[in-house]
Amino acid sequence: MSSSGSGGSDGALAALEMGHQAPDSVVELVRKAQASRRLRFRLLFVLTWFLIIGGLALLFIFPGHFDTEFLAAQAPYILAAIPVTLFIAVASIALAILFALLGALGRLSAKAPIYAAASLYVSLVRGTPLLVQIIFLYGALPRIVPASADIPLLALGIFALAFNYGAYMTEIFRAGIQAVPRGQREAAEALGMREGLVMRRVVLPQAIRIVIPAIGNEFISMTKDSALVSVIGVQELLWRAQKVGNAQFKTLETLLLASLVYWGMTIVFSFFQDRLEKRLARGDR
Repeated sequence: MSSSGSGGSDGALAALEMGHQAPDSVVELVRKAQASRRLRFRLLFVLTWFLIIGGLALLFIFPGHFDTEFLAAQAPYILAAIPVTLFIAVASIALAILFALLGALGRLSAKAPIYAAASLYVSLVRGTPLLVQIIFLYGALPRIVPASADIPLLALGIFALAFNYGAYMTEIFRAGIQAVPRGQREAAEALGMREGLVMRRVVLPQAIRIVIPAIGNEFISMTKDSALVSVIGVQELLWRAQKVGNAQFKTLETLLLASLVYWGMTIVFSFFQDRLEKRLARGDR
């Protein structure tokens, strides 16, 4: 009886152990299946890119009308403008943040003149093309303000980009400020903080954290739109590519190189922006 009892208990223990192991094995199988699907998806993704880029290369490069020797000789001169392009993008987005912050505060103001001025800024800038604004500052503004003719072209281009992007980012900042819970502002006011101090210490730090992903998108767009300042003679990447290409009737080579550089910078910045968004999302969770 004792042996049969011990045998029954051993069988029960074995069944319990199998019951405990079964869910783990199922979870492991699910994880392996998910990993396999992710790997297959990435391989197909890379293969698709490879086929498309290879097809474009066959279309543009290998038929014989692409001068690789010319491009190799002129590439250092063109690529030397990358720091200028990055400087324009960084300086413009920094100044645009200032314009956007002032515009957002104006759009949230209870004073009619301030609200009207901020609304006019947003409406006027968003209602006209960026290229027109750049050309206007370069060609028309000196007739109104003669002293503006002495402004360096680089500074003029940065201001034009920042002024335009600031209007678009105004609505981003306004939404970020309004997303901060009202209760936090009321609690700060209950502690005796003045309105300006509440905005600086409580509202703006949280609002900026909220709008950081959107600012990353604007920076990526700014990197590409920095090419527009080439129309007023700023010697950035596109300006150099056009200068060399037009002089030698080799615009295919130089513009393709410039396009690849812009594309590469966009991929790099998008990667870091994605990492930043995931980090912020973990913080929210």
